[in-house]
Amino acid sequence: MGLEIIKPGMLTTLQDSGRYGHQKEGIITSGAMDRFACRVANMLAGNADDEAVLEITLTGPTIRFTEDHLIALTGADLTAELNGEQVAMWRPLLVKKGSILSFGAPVACCRAYLAVSGGFAMPKLMGSYATYLQAGIGGWQGRALQVGDVIPCNSPTPAGIALLSQSMSATSGHAYVAASWTPDPQFYPAYDPNPTIRAIKGPEFELFSETSQEQIWSERFQVSAQSDRMGYRLQGVSLHLSEEAELISTAVTFGTVQVPPEGTPIVLMADHQTTGGYPRILQVVSVDLPILAQVVPGQTISFEEVSLEEAQQLYIRREQNLMQLARAIQLKHNT
Repeated sequence: MGLEIIKPGMLTTLQDSGRYGHQKEGIITSGAMDRFACRVANMLAGNADDEAVLEITLTGPTIRFTEDHLIALTGADLTAELNGEQVAMWRPLLVKKGSILSFGAPVACCRAYLAVSGGFAMPKLMGSYATYLQAGIGGWQGRALQVGDVIPCNSPTPAGIALLSQSMSATSGHAYVAASWTPDPQFYPAYDPNPTIRAIKGPEFELFSETSQEQIWSERFQVSAQSDRMGYRLQGVSLHLSEEAELISTAVTFGTVQVPPEGTPIVLMADHQTTGGYPRILQVVSVDLPILAQVVPGQTISFEEVSLEEAQQLYIRREQNLMQLARAIQLKHNT
């Protein structure tokens, strides 16, 4: 069982929830940029949250399925089609052997996630499937997928087998059959092409000039074309310290907003380094990282201040919603 790559797309990699516990050794976390869409794709396919998925960026791949598979597509609408039929997203899909999945022009956002029931048959590296391209580790041979790759898949999970058996008779004459149900969109992040991103003040916020402190909340910043999985470079006003300060390298994380000496902010993303020496003006709240991950270069973002307590409450509420969603999906798999 497997997926044959006919065309690789712009950037298609295997990712999961990230590689944790090795930052002290200089090994970055990596993992999916939009971890919400990654988790929900796995839920819909009957997998554990941390199973590997394909992260598909902007221009999607063309994939042939070598066996019947239960899959799920979440995240960005990249105009997915199976044998020329438009694909329903955010729900389980039974795909027949020999079917070809392709993608067209992006409609909204920039990263889609493809989960296969049972996951991909490959070993973990340091507890994770995540691909870290710069080091050439993890995922499929430590690299983005290429023409001719055949990615082996495990057998479907019990939930996947149940859905496959339920749906098999309905595929006659069609490339796929979609489940009649989908999660309520109220559970999704507020994906927006030019979003307002919530953040708390960073550890060095007070070192910046009063003007810069005001501008970080009041101005809009454009995501530069030089942005990637390591960081988003933001174009707009320049931010500066009130006076020179010598800082030692210290911990950074996904969503840390650093400001180099030239004053152009950088939001660290999934492939961020483990430590940094630039002043940290903001920290994006975790619930808005999926929204940030779906912003296309050229679009703009602004920041809205929230307190640490508000950020914690937002996180708790999201996790409660995901637990509720997981229970609802499990019930659907069992009926």
